Amino acid sequence: MLTQVITFLIFFAVIGCILYGRRLIKTEKIDAVFGNPERALGGTHWIIVGSSFLLLIWLYYSWDIAKGFYPKSANELCQVAKVNDSLLGLKYQFPIEERELKSTSQIRKENNNLRKILEEIKNSEELNNQQKVILAEFINKTNQLIPLLTNDDLLENETKEKINSITGKINLLTENFQKPDYPFETEQQLNERRKAVQEQGGWGIVKVSSGTGSIENTLEVPLVPETDRGLKFDAAAKELNLISDEFFKLRNHNPQFKTQIQNIKSEIKAYRKGLGETQEVASTYAKNIVKIARRIEFASIYPPNALDKMEDAIVKFDDAKVQTQGGLRLIDIFLFPAGTIVASGPSCSEQGSGRWLPKPSDTFNKFILMSKPSVGYKDIPLLWIDMVDVSKIIGFILPDWIADILPGEYPVHTKDGIVKQNFKGQVLKFVTGDFKLFKIPVPYGHIWDSFLRVFLGLVFGILIGVPLGLFMGLNRFAKGFFDPLIELYRPVPPLAWAPLIISVLGIDNTGKVFLLFMVSLSIMIISARAGASGTQLSKIHAAHSLGASKKQILRYVIFPNSLPEILTGIRVAVGMCWGTLVAAEFLAGTTGIGFVENVAKKYFQYEVIWITIFIMGMLGLLFDVTLRKIIDKTIPWRGKG
Repeated sequence: MLTQVITFLIFFAVIGCILYGRRLIKTEKIDAVFGNPERALGGTHWIIVGSSFLLLIWLYYSWDIAKGFYPKSANELCQVAKVNDSLLGLKYQFPIEERELKSTSQIRKENNNLRKILEEIKNSEELNNQQKVILAEFINKTNQLIPLLTNDDLLENETKEKINSITGKINLLTENFQKPDYPFETEQQLNERRKAVQEQGGWGIVKVSSGTGSIENTLEVPLVPETDRGLKFDAAAKELNLISDEFFKLRNHNPQFKTQIQNIKSEIKAYRKGLGETQEVASTYAKNIVKIARRIEFASIYPPNALDKMEDAIVKFDDAKVQTQGGLRLIDIFLFPAGTIVASGPSCSEQGSGRWLPKPSDTFNKFILMSKPSVGYKDIPLLWIDMVDVSKIIGFILPDWIADILPGEYPVHTKDGIVKQNFKGQVLKFVTGDFKLFKIPVPYGHIWDSFLRVFLGLVFGILIGVPLGLFMGLNRFAKGFFDPLIELYRPVPPLAWAPLIISVLGIDNTGKVFLLFMVSLSIMIISARAGASGTQLSKIHAAHSLGASKKQILRYVIFPNSLPEILTGIRVAVGMCWGTLVAAEFLAGTTGIGFVENVAKKYFQYEVIWITIFIMGMLGLLFDVTLRKIIDKTIPWRGKG
């Protein structure tokens, strides 16, 4: 129901925004010339159209629209796929989906193989004339096997009766299949099926294990037929499997063929036994000939018109199958793009975009479950709120050495075993958070850990990189001294540093934050240096002429002129930090978005992988939107001077 509502809302939003945009273009007065940035301002309605278009594509190609409007369609297509899978072997024997009879293609193939071997034997320099004559005779006898199978006069009555029996079973199945009450289910069978349907769950439904609290997925596509139409196809598939097994056990082996094949095997076996070790080439050719004879023996080769009635029966059933599908074929064509539901034996699966592109409904459901502390991912939620005492936060922020530098000694217990606190001991308890105050909500989880790592790495990079970059842009010594150091490590990919940094600083937050700091530092240095060195000399001369000091020039002229470059560098650094963080959490980590994606990749949890991709995109967008607002507030004059 939710998917249906969202789909309709998307359609209405897209149509409404397009109509609004068209009307706005006609009514508003545009005074700005082409190229003026003012022409690109606004356009919220087009943002809605773009976002809605992406969501609609996701809903459509993940087959969530099919699931929302026709929730039982996958189950019905599963039963149809079972029939197609059962029919595949039978149809493969006839020119229904192939170009020719299977017998014809096998005969052509083996004749070509025998012809090739005969040519090789004639042209071989390692065989003597006697060996060539004997091997050519073996090939001739093997060639004579095929007419023994394709001669209608040699086809045994017992084989004809079995073919007619199989044909009759297919015709009876077609007749019954078209009846409304097929497969004639009893009340007990109906109740058992209803119970099985309730137990199997829905299409791609997500469950939470009550014992462990972990997320579990049921079968991708429910197997037990849920509708009368699905039951028809399920029953027909079972009957077709029995018919197919019966047909492929049948062999067109008349007495003449049996005698001939046995003679060939015996003669080749005796011939190979009599060959010496130096006559390995002749033995190999004889072995290949007997392999072809065995393939002919086990192939389903019949006279050209022996299976015509069976072919007609299969075509009639295929037509009845298509007719019974009815509107399900249209659902399959239009609502299951780039794939469909396929069967492999008794199981069914999604093949196509719906397999690797998870449905928004399932993804949102799993995201909610993973965000709960009772479920989470590897016992840690994606994002949750925990009530933490303020003392713990103080203990985390304040360093312990504050108490160490105070004069005096820490308290010592008396002979009565009593410890009396002094001032230094009280300060130590304060800086370590060993006291009670009041609790405040604090976020925690995989998302928060990744967010905090990126934020800290970016902040440290800005605090050190921006002043150093400005210094390098204004001072010859700073530029000459630091430039080689920066340019030495800047071109090296962050992943090349990751193993070294993690090995030295450990797999905890310190190593990851330092790696992100290195990534953002070089970007901020180059951005700030470019901004400082690009300051217009006329502005600096004007400030000097007005009596400005060096600090004032730096604060009111150089730094504002560098802000566009610095803020652009921050936007670039954010993207680089996110990419590096995920790679670092891939290599080593027990929390974070990269860690979640790495584990999900190992277990092919596509919904979880797409959730991590979406989270990283949203967090990156959050950073970028925040920076856009900062840019609009701090440098509103950009592009107007």
